[in-house]
Amino acid sequence: MPLSEVIRTTAQAHAEAVDHDARFPIEAITALKDARLLSALLDGQSLTEVVALCGELGRCCAATGMIYAMHQSQVACLVRHGLGHAAWDAFADDLREKQLLIASITSEVGVGGDIRTSLCAIDKGQITKKATTLSYGAHADAYFLTCRRQPDAPENDQALVLLRREAITLEQTGNWDTLGMRGTCSPGFTVTSPVAENALFPVGFGEICSQTMAPASHLLWSGVWLGIAADAVTRARAYVRSRAKNAPGAASTGELRLAEAMSQLQLGRANLAECLRSYEALCASNDTRGLLSFEWAIRINNLKTSTSELIVSIIQQCLAITGIQGYRNDSPYSLGRHLRDALSAAVMIGNERLHAVSGSLLLMQKGI
Repeated sequence: MPLSEVIRTTAQAHAEAVDHDARFPIEAITALKDARLLSALLDGQSLTEVVALCGELGRCCAATGMIYAMHQSQVACLVRHGLGHAAWDAFADDLREKQLLIASITSEVGVGGDIRTSLCAIDKGQITKKATTLSYGAHADAYFLTCRRQPDAPENDQALVLLRREAITLEQTGNWDTLGMRGTCSPGFTVTSPVAENALFPVGFGEICSQTMAPASHLLWSGVWLGIAADAVTRARAYVRSRAKNAPGAASTGELRLAEAMSQLQLGRANLAECLRSYEALCASNDTRGLLSFEWAIRINNLKTSTSELIVSIIQQCLAITGIQGYRNDSPYSLGRHLRDALSAAVMIGNERLHAVSGSLLLMQKGI
């Protein structure tokens, strides 16, 4: 299901201002809500279709695409681990009706970026968490937060908890003045909220993260990143065409570099498509053993790390094609925003951390 022209035009029209002012892309998100696309995974759309939407949004406005991707990773958790339980079915109905935007609160001061560890705990029906980053937190309608189940629980005995916007208190603790993905508006917050008895997912966060949150995030994010790269290739192609039209017969290496960039983009798309096919097959057959296998963990980690590194290479190749016109911010071939947004990919769950995990798993895996 492709994006409507209204959504595409809206996202493109405000992308520069969203980036320049580091502001939430309210116009594009409102258009997505009006099109009832925040509940796409609840309404029968496949993950493959939603990843394709993320790619289209990434072409138009990377911040909008990333916000949509992060939201849908949370909806994926709801679909797989919440539906069938009365409280979560009611929340799903609410999400559909009101097109609620869900944010994830998994980061925490003091855990060194390890989302599988929590210091905060539910205590007498209350939770307080110091989040290092909270993407679009001030603009979300609901939140899925990780914490320990009780004060004396181990740090890895985590629950995923639903918090409602009307009940939560957010105290901003930092700013969001970044190189790229500026419109995701992700400063730190101290989060305080009551926790309802039926607000905990029926399974632990470890299971949710391994089976759904981590793989869905990597797949959805990769869709956005490849969308950014695809728009860079489109701009580079337009530049080469313009040069050929204005100076027919002139010697140029642009066509060669363009072919190389397209080859890299095709490689990234093929890797994403294959991982999507595998993941949807594992989920359709409810193959929990497969979802928890070393092989799958390595594959999905490698998708994230390889895609995040590949898109930077593609955009740099496009910059070599366009030269100063791609370097300028006031050019129709400008690639500055593309490159800055792409550089964020390697630090969203740091590649070094994922490489270390995959390396350890490879030592324990029997075959390759």
